[in-house]
Amino acid sequence: MKLHFDVASCVRATSKFSECTKCVDAAPASIQITDNIPSFRRSTGVEAAACIGVCPTEAFSLSDFSVTEFFFTFLESKVRLISSKLNVPCLSVLSVEHLISLALASEERITLDLNTYDEGSHLYEIIEERIEEANFVLSSFSTKQLDINTEAVSHHPRLDPESPEAVSRRDFFKRNTSLKGVVKHKQAFDDAVDAEELQTFDIDASIVAKIKDKNLPDKRKILFTTLKHAGVPGYFEVLAEEDISFVSQKFIDDTCTNCQICYRICPTGALSSNGKFSLINFDAMLCVKCHLCHDVCEPNSIQLQDGFEMKEFFEPTQRTLAAFTIKRCNECGNNFTYTGGEQSCPRCRVEEEEAMFLHDNARKMKGLDL
Repeated sequence: MKLHFDVASCVRATSKFSECTKCVDAAPASIQITDNIPSFRRSTGVEAAACIGVCPTEAFSLSDFSVTEFFFTFLESKVRLISSKLNVPCLSVLSVEHLISLALASEERITLDLNTYDEGSHLYEIIEERIEEANFVLSSFSTKQLDINTEAVSHHPRLDPESPEAVSRRDFFKRNTSLKGVVKHKQAFDDAVDAEELQTFDIDASIVAKIKDKNLPDKRKILFTTLKHAGVPGYFEVLAEEDISFVSQKFIDDTCTNCQICYRICPTGALSSNGKFSLINFDAMLCVKCHLCHDVCEPNSIQLQDGFEMKEFFEPTQRTLAAFTIKRCNECGNNFTYTGGEQSCPRCRVEEEEAMFLHDNARKMKGLDL
């Protein structure tokens, strides 16, 4: 399996001001930032799987494994053990959202096998942290939880190559892998030659066009679906902002200038406006906490709420974070955000100031000539 990267989905490709390093933090030995964009060696594969589960916009994937397909195929199977020896290349391909959704969608408790990872290693800690967060979020509205197994499962009947479960396992992998991944000898040789070459990504016109699209990651769509069948709790808790990594609630303070960058650049459409650009609306459950809107906001007007209201999981609402008065400029006729005083847009005011400066300068120069 090879690591695949969709540069158009990466928030760092959307803006040079993005400070997202989640992929590097998850797989520091495999991913690096080159010219503001993640890069990695062509041979990189499962060893960088942790970046797949942590990427807020699902920019990373493995060439011969689909997490989305795994989700539905796993639920159809009778197996309730998720293991790198059984049905996933690495547990770290699963995001917190996937783990929550799996727990909610399964009638039986699911066990995740951590036995194959070195306790205390960076990868072990990442996986354990995601499971703990998933269980913490689940505990706020459900009795369902995920179990962790740290004991050897090498003699588990499901791993016996002749057992019915193992046969199902082989069928499972066939459904989750592509025959196109089986390369011929010549292609394998060519790949080996290029394996250690650093793979970098350019942003051309086609990439720019894709960046403009607003796309909600599959993992969020899956979470939406499972929450609809989870049942609404009797009361809603509020989780601390730092305890939930994949969604947020925001507010905008009075320093906002309505420059429109935040909602134009939001990759999922969580931030939006109306036809007159007089409002900034926010849908918390469309937010993937990529932090891009914060990174591009020059006055730092967008802030995270201290807590996330779990009510959003079941009764998502669009909130208006800011409202502005829009008027037509007396000079150019274009609409602008009116904050008082003369009814002229910032551009016309700048042009007028420049004209006055040139006029005064010309008068001074004329006086010198005399």
